[in-house]
Amino acid sequence: MSVRFGIAVFPGTWSDRDCAHAVELAGAEAVPLWHADRDLKGSDVVILPGGFAYGDYLRAGAIARFAPLMEAVQEHAQAGGLVLGICNGFQVLCEAGMLPGALLRNASLQFRCQPACLRVETTQTPFLSGCQKGQVLQVPVSHGEGRFYADRETLAQLNAQGRVALRYCEADGALSWEANPNGSLENIAGILNERGNVLGMMPHPERACELLLGSDDGMQLFQSAIQHLAALPA
Repeated sequence: MSVRFGIAVFPGTWSDRDCAHAVELAGAEAVPLWHADRDLKGSDVVILPGGFAYGDYLRAGAIARFAPLMEAVQEHAQAGGLVLGICNGFQVLCEAGMLPGALLRNASLQFRCQPACLRVETTQTPFLSGCQKGQVLQVPVSHGEGRFYADRETLAQLNAQGRVALRYCEADGALSWEANPNGSLENIAGILNERGNVLGMMPHPERACELLLGSDDGMQLFQSAIQHLAALPA
């Protein structure tokens, strides 16, 4: 089975080519999806990549949520299709109501671009199905507004339903404030929707797909999604 990843391109997006490179390394097909179109071009997976969609005017992701493409992305997700929002893409998913919570300014009020360790909290999503719970992945962050916030009720629901996908951690998997690059509540680095087919995460797995870059741990997310889709009945 040939798996196709559609990669959204908004004005200001700049991680689309990195995502395409990662997808192709994983053995799948990558196609660009222009923000003004509603055609997902037969995509099995849609990636909302990093960058500054529409310049992040007003608020990160606030304008991108109204793009015609996002109507098709929401329909895709509602039908069970896979959606991965990375960094700015995570912000767009929250603004569009596809994921709860919000991404606020980093607690340091500084842009952070550095390696990060992520602890896998659940494998009940196609994007992490090839991992082990508790496994530590090294994936870099690069953002100024990545501090995940949600009210107490929403946070409790995310935890109770196993929808916290990834947490910032030490290399040995221990949680600490020092390992948290942005001040996210409970060290949260990525969350899922209720069905587990939509994942939003601030770190950049596409930048950790070759050992030449320091880590190829990010490849596991793309490969897990491909293997999940390949195993589905024809």
